[in-house]
Amino acid sequence: MSAPLIGVTTRNARSELYQIDVIQTPRPYSEALVRAGAIPVLIPLNLPPDRLQELLARLDGVVFTGGGDIETARFGGAPHDKIYDVDPERDEIEIQLAQQVAEDGTPFLGICRGLQIVNVAFGGSLYTHIPDQLPGALQHSNFPDHPWDYLAHPVQVGEGSRLAGILGEPIVQVNSLHHQGIKELATALRATASAPDGLIEAVELPEHPFAVCVQWHPECLPDDPRMQNLFRSLVSASQVPS
Repeated sequence: MSAPLIGVTTRNARSELYQIDVIQTPRPYSEALVRAGAIPVLIPLNLPPDRLQELLARLDGVVFTGGGDIETARFGGAPHDKIYDVDPERDEIEIQLAQQVAEDGTPFLGICRGLQIVNVAFGGSLYTHIPDQLPGALQHSNFPDHPWDYLAHPVQVGEGSRLAGILGEPIVQVNSLHHQGIKELATALRATASAPDGLIEAVELPEHPFAVCVQWHPECLPDDPRMQNLFRSLVSASQVPS
């Protein structure tokens, strides 16, 4: 088997040192994919639709990474002063990408913002700031008060879900680094894990070869084999004969 090519979504940023715009993604995503046996490929944000289609045709899988907030106009969300790092260009290309990988059956894994963009791509909505909109909510945004690998709370995994098979346990402790989350679940998706406060923590796309999204950051938990199995499972689903 050849190592699968896994596309990794990126974000726009500015290098103050070199005074130049950059397209980048955090290193832990590519490290997790390399450990799992894949070759990561960054997906630029400046691709026109036809070139995005051309790139996707060459990829064996996709990871939708974490990042800033999604433009509220995409899901009819309420404005909030805690919204940050909105990038309409990123929203547009990731929504196109989510819809295309769903249609094509391309294996994909969504992480944090990745879960949220997939939900929005299929018509769902988000809490724009959980502490103000979800009564009795846990503390879901734990950085910078805690490191990225801080295990903030448990999640209950749905019996019989693909995620349950991947993690191998009905309850797992996860890190938590987000202030937004799923409010209304897209009808195309199935919720497969939840936090004690009821917030949806994972979703799947039924009947798809591999479509798993989680609200936590497994790439930042490299020493937890259950979390790394998310990447191994994606890579296995993306394998192509050599």
